[in-house]
Amino acid sequence: MIAVVLLVIALIATGVFLYLALQRLEEARQEIEEQQELIDKKETFASAAEDLQATAAKFDGLPYATLVTPDYYASLIGRGWSHRWNGPALDKDTEDVKAATAELEDTLAAAEAQASSNATGTIFESLTDSLGSGFVATSLDTADAACEQDVWGCVSGEDPFTIHYDNAETAGQPYMNDFLRTGLAYHEYAHVLQMTNPEPTETAAEAFGGDWETMADCYALTYLPGWTLDHTIWVSDYEYWEVSVGYGYTCNADQAQVVRDWVSQLGYHHEPISQ
Repeated sequence: MIAVVLLVIALIATGVFLYLALQRLEEARQEIEEQQELIDKKETFASAAEDLQATAAKFDGLPYATLVTPDYYASLIGRGWSHRWNGPALDKDTEDVKAATAELEDTLAAAEAQASSNATGTIFESLTDSLGSGFVATSLDTADAACEQDVWGCVSGEDPFTIHYDNAETAGQPYMNDFLRTGLAYHEYAHVLQMTNPEPTETAAEAFGGDWETMADCYALTYLPGWTLDHTIWVSDYEYWEVSVGYGYTCNADQAQVVRDWVSQLGYHHEPISQ
């Protein structure tokens, strides 16, 4: 009888041991699966981060510092590192990185489409597309209303990637010709560069007493051959217009060099972000 009881106790002990062993094996299996799932999430995030950096690198050298936001991208990638042991948070980080990449890709696609077409069929759009490589849009409208002043063209700080041209002035006046339109496009494009590169612009503008308008005039005078602020426009063999454009000041050689130096440092310069 005692032997039978001992046998039963032994069998129970063996059963408990096997149960505990199987339970530990199941826990170990689950832990391995969770670790593998986390490893997969890390690899997915790392791949997304690489795609983001590769896409951002396509903007390298473009003269618009505000077109990309490297500090934000560094923050996204750093967040993924901080959440490397937190699967749900890492999933969210991956989604945010992919969204940032998609936004950059959309910007590139839109610029390519803009540069390859001339929806308005105007010299303004052709000039703006050429100067801005498709990243700057052309709007033929009432520039006076868009920028709340009497102008031929303007760029608003609310949308620094759109040049507004006043259609009534630039299309309806008898003295307006393509050379005047070209000079206007250069002046307004300078405002795009100024607004999308605020820090170096503030420094360069010191050479112009802080006046961004005379600085923009100097940009046109420096980069458009033959440009001047005063023009004689012949409309017939005996009729002509004396047209003054800009803000009445022709920059000197030193100021023109300031503009060249300013242009040379503008834009986005890609640097890899370490994880």
